[in-house]
Amino acid sequence: MHDSANRHAEPLNREIVLTGKAESGDAVTGSIIWLHGLGADGNDFVPMVPALSRCQALPLRFIFPHAPIRPVTINGGMQMRAWYDIRSIDLTGERLLDQQGIEESISDVHRLIDLEQQSGIAADRVVIAGFSQGGVIALLTGLQLINQICGVVGLSCYLPNSTQLIDQPADSQKLPAFIAHGLHDPMVPFALGKQAAEQLGHQHYQVTWGEYPVDHGVHPDEITALDNWLYKLMQ
Repeated sequence: MHDSANRHAEPLNREIVLTGKAESGDAVTGSIIWLHGLGADGNDFVPMVPALSRCQALPLRFIFPHAPIRPVTINGGMQMRAWYDIRSIDLTGERLLDQQGIEESISDVHRLIDLEQQSGIAADRVVIAGFSQGGVIALLTGLQLINQICGVVGLSCYLPNSTQLIDQPADSQKLPAFIAHGLHDPMVPFALGKQAAEQLGHQHYQVTWGEYPVDHGVHPDEITALDNWLYKLMQ
């Protein structure tokens, strides 16, 4: 595995997909950085973009970065794309997670936001989204940039027990967050996703919560709800 200095010197490999409106020549006005789940890669959610039908009317750019390849303890140390190592299947305690890997991945997302700003997209027009492991990094990054980015999306994910939530005054600007989870998820228990939504809601985040009859995946109705949420947020 590369050390932090070498990682930051390397370009971030990513897939870039434009909505129909942006492909037709309109200048991009917002970006969604989407982080995949454990063992997948940046191509995993590329097919979802055309399914976001309302968003096709907005000139948006979707960025799908590839996580680095690293050994994953719960999978017998196998090398695969992962935003951080998971050291236990329990997923409920700080000791189970690779804090250094989490911090490196959050830093990578910061770099992606910087690249969007260099291309003319303000940080407050950037949404950080993710599925499973990617959703964890999306939520944690959003918590660091609560008054700077446009919103966060966390699907089938959780907040680590070590997460330090910023207690926002009730009258402060709320960070929009779309959080959804499968009712039958055998990998990341439904209760963990709901707990994350409740934690953010109690801290005055603007949470949109959804639960769907699916396992560790994304339900078609979930995509529709996300499409509506993104459209209202980015229009």
